[in-house]
Amino acid sequence: MSKPALLMTCPAFPETVMQLSRCYDLETNQDNAIFSETQLVEKLQNKTAVFTAGNARFTQHVISQAPHLKIISAMTVGYDNIDVAACKARGIIVTHSPTVLNQTTADFAWALLLATARRVTEAENWLRAGNWSQWQLRGFLGADVHGKTLGILGMGGIGQAIARRSMGFDMQVVYHNRARLSAEQELHANRATYVSKEELLNRADHLVLMLPYSPATHHCMGAAEFRQMRPTATLINTARGGVVDDVALIDALRRKQIAAAGLDVFENEPEFHRDFLTLPNVVLTPHIASASEPTRKAMQQCAVDNLMRFVEQGEVINAVY
Repeated sequence: MSKPALLMTCPAFPETVMQLSRCYDLETNQDNAIFSETQLVEKLQNKTAVFTAGNARFTQHVISQAPHLKIISAMTVGYDNIDVAACKARGIIVTHSPTVLNQTTADFAWALLLATARRVTEAENWLRAGNWSQWQLRGFLGADVHGKTLGILGMGGIGQAIARRSMGFDMQVVYHNRARLSAEQELHANRATYVSKEELLNRADHLVLMLPYSPATHHCMGAAEFRQMRPTATLINTARGGVVDDVALIDALRRKQIAAAGLDVFENEPEFHRDFLTLPNVVLTPHIASASEPTRKAMQQCAVDNLMRFVEQGEVINAVY
């Protein structure tokens, strides 16, 4: 009996390939080629399953042209690159990989927060350029983190992990979310206080975005929101590109409506607005918040587990709908 065919749109660790090859006939992509919509449609003609990250877009057209497709398993927690409604209409299962990256992503959000508040990138670039000749009283004065107010927009598992880390900095935590956390969850998240979005923007010294991207959250941080923030505040985005209006953010940074930003995600990535490169008060990283080897392996294993259980038992663990 022949194995079902599976397309891997992203590179994988050797153990991932080995596991999947037991149940599937694999077409791998270890070179990390970027498939056009036409190429993706062509590759899916005989495929039953897909293993993917966020590097391929499964649009309504692509889904409609995949006659044998039964499951798309994403190694990421986000799945905005997949038209879930089109999959649901076709009876195609979509799975993702939640929770396994929470702690590593929270670590990185703090790395960005500290680097942004203390102007680490700006200072390093200045040093590398050979400008350091003497101590300066006002050299690269940044913002304190300890004792300040941490704001979190989107208080899921990662947001709560970020809040817990603030205990060591003696911070007050305020948050806004679609639904308020339980009293026990708030207690464990450094006694986080639920506030309106407007109050969150007004009070936060350091604002971290940790909400998923959807049409409802598109540009939820735009010009109007930046005007409500403190001019000394920093903005950290380790969530998804598109929740921030990048053009409005660039304008706010130039006008010093906010002090600085730390960004790991961008609209239309890997393309991004090149004006960010002209700003000294922004820290930029290429979507690497989950990039530790143990976590990336755990993410791939989660996607593998969904695919293996589907072919062996006809069910999955982390269905999106």
